[in-house]
Amino acid sequence: MTTSASVPTGSESAITAGDTVTDRLVEANVRYAEAFADPGMDARPVLHVAVVACMDARLDLHAALGLELGDCHTIRNAGGVVTDDVIRSLTISQRKLGTRSVVLIHHTGCGLESLTEDFRNELEAEVGQRPAWAVESFRDVDQDVRQSMQRVRTSPFVPHTDDVRGFVFDVKTGLLREVDPAS
Repeated sequence: MTTSASVPTGSESAITAGDTVTDRLVEANVRYAEAFADPGMDARPVLHVAVVACMDARLDLHAALGLELGDCHTIRNAGGVVTDDVIRSLTISQRKLGTRSVVLIHHTGCGLESLTEDFRNELEAEVGQRPAWAVESFRDVDQDVRQSMQRVRTSPFVPHTDDVRGFVFDVKTGLLREVDPAS
């Protein structure tokens, strides 16, 4: 799958010397803005759901879940890990913007499956400073989804935890597989 911003379609989109990917994105935004009409909505998601997912470029969440602009809050990071910052975003999403459901999506073939916490040691050796954050690598994607569900459900800041569900997205088939939180 490609996007209009990712692949030049002709001479008008060709990258010239000195152009960057960011330049292409800014140019794509200008074209987008020419046809843009204010949808008249606010920040509250229509479906009252927040989706937490991996940042992997193979996951087109809106298409995969049948979502439209304004349907959900989307929170993404490496691995779709429920970190303190994800809890912060979910807390704001629920307490101030009306979401009630949380969908967690990890995926097959995640890069975090091949990393270890040694990555932090490598960074410290390279830059002279140890990162404060954990890599949050994992070997078992289902178990990591269960851990993420548990982190959301036990946070004292996230009030609506009755509808917290976790899934693994198969990057080869596009299908979601639900993870049983009790297994």
